[in-house]
Order: sequence, then structure tokens, then C-alpha cells
Amino acid sequence: MRFMTTPDNTSDAPAEHTGVAAQDWDQASADPQYRAAVVDLLGALAYGELAAFERLAEDAKLAPTLADKAELAKMASAEFHHFERLRDRLTEIGEEPTRAMEPFVAALDGFHKQTAPSDWLEGLVKAYVGDSIASDFYREVAARLDTDSRELVLAVLDDTGHAGFAVEKVRAAIDADPRVGGRLALWARRLMGEALSQSQRVVADRDALSTMLVGGVADGFDLAEVGRMFSRITEAHTKRMAALGLAA
Repeated sequence: MRFMTTPDNTSDAPAEHTGVAAQDWDQASADPQYRAAVVDLLGALAYGELAAFERLAEDAKLAPTLADKAELAKMASAEFHHFERLRDRLTEIGEEPTRAMEPFVAALDGFHKQTAPSDWLEGLVKAYVGDSIASDFYREVAARLDTDSRELVLAVLDDTGHAGFAVEKVRAAIDADPRVGGRLALWARRLMGEALSQSQRVVADRDALSTMLVGGVADGFDLAEVGRMFSRITEAHTKRMAALGLAA
């Protein structure tokens, strides 16, 4: 999964941080369960960024022009830089990056296999819509992390500049042939379902991470907040679809 966000992300993160979210890493990581949860989170993100680099490089083969190929190469470079930051952070806190990433390889590779684009436009929609759903989820989680981890996670989820590129290309294609819009709308709905399912599987498979999310570690979500979180993610998805000129 590629963890791209967009400028109009609408996550309603708390303005004031309390508990673990007000602590730095040295304070928060004294709790071994919290530490394990953050290592899982960084491992998942690191492999996601590495997979994004590989996928964008592969998608460049579908690009219709040299300028488009160059744009995807630029995006891939940004993703690899994000991977390096996460890898270096894992090393800095005494964790072996490969070991931290390995638990997430099967799920993330499975997601990409299930959602392999058949053409250039589907690849752009996947990067802009599908991957942004996961980014929204991780931004929600980041609001509950210690200050050092939160800063890193938000930095690697930051927009790499290709949201506008994707919107421009997809809207131009729909203007040229309105029939394209229906196909891409169905594709985006499929991505929404697959991305949410994949995120749930990743969390469910990792005890420390799931415990953190439901409030057992740090300032987790209660059931009502889980509902509000998914409402925010769905709202952001609807806005992205509208930006592309597609019906949600």
C-alpha cells in the first residue's frame, strides 16, 4: 500500500495532546507494549513506502509520454526518501528494519496484487484515491502517538506533489471521453473496499498495534470515536472523488 495523502485531508485530530501524545519517545517507549505498537506502525509504513517506490517505477511503463514517465520517476524518488527516513528511525531506536517490516509484506503485497491497475488512468486513481484512504487512517493513528513518532509519521505521509498531477490527468481523460468516468468510478469504489479491508487485517494481526488503537495503550479510540474516524475517512474519500470528477 502506498501511503499518499492529499492537501484536502480532513482528519479532525485533537488540537491539544494529552497522555502519551504529550510525551516524547524516550518517555512513551518505557512502556514495552507501546514501543512494540510503534515499531509495528513504523514497519508497516516503511514497507508501504518501499512498495510504493517499486509500484510507481513499474507504473511508469504505462505512462503515455516521456514527461509522464519523468513525473512518476520523481514521485518514486520521493517515496524512497520516505522509506529511508523510516528505516533510519527504526535503526535509531534499536530495531532491525527488515524484521520490523516483514510481518506486513504478505498483506501489503496481497493488496497490490488484488488492485493491480490495468492501465495508466487506473494507476493514477489508485495512487490518488486508494492509497490516500490508508494515509488518512495512519494520520488518525498519528494523532495519538508520542511527539517524536507523530512528527515522523506525519512527515512521511505528507503529499509528495502528485495529487494535482493525478487530478489533472484523470479529469482531462474524462473530458476527452466521458465514458471513462464510469469505469474509473467503479475502480475507485473497489479500491475503497480493498484498502479498508487490508488496513483492518494488518491491525488485527498485530496485538500491540490493535491494543493501542482501541485504547489499551496510549490514547486509543473508543467505539464511538472509531465510528467518527471512519466517517472522516469516508468524507475525505468523497471529496477526492469529486476532485477527479467521479461519483463516489
